[in-house]
Amino acid sequence: VESPVESGGGLVQAGGSLRLSCTASRLSLDDFALAWFRKVPGNDREAVACISFTGRSTHYVDSVQGRFTISRDNGKNMLYLQMNDLKPEDTAMYYCAADPPPHSGSWVTGVGFAYWGQGTQVTVSA
Repeated sequence: VESPVESGGGLVQAGGSLRLSCTASRLSLDDFALAWFRKVPGNDREAVACISFTGRSTHYVDSVQGRFTISRDNGKNMLYLQMNDLKPEDTAMYYCAADPPPHSGSWVTGVGFAYWGQGTQVTVSA
C-alpha cells in the first residue's frame, strides 16, 4: 500500500504562513483518522493536530491552538494543515499519518497510525 505524501513545506519568516498538504494516490483516506506530527532532530516526535474520518472532530496541541487549522477534503483525498503566525519553534519536519478503522490509534503518541509519509521540512526564521 502506498504511503501518504506531504508537500507545502519551505522557508518562511516568523509571522508568515504555510499550508501543508497530504495525499496518497493508491490509498483512500476517507475511512482514516488523520493527523499531523512533527519532529526536530534530537527530540521526540510531537503530535500537532488530528482530525476524525468524518472531519467533524479536531484536536490540537496547545502550542499551535489558534494558529494552525487541520482540515480534510475526502472528495479530493487530501489532508491539509494551514499554519499561520509561524514561530521559529515551529521549525521541524512535518509528517502526515493515517489511522485505519477502527481508529484505535493514539494521536498523542502516533501509536496505531499505520501509514506515514516521508515528511516535508518547515523552517521558520526569526
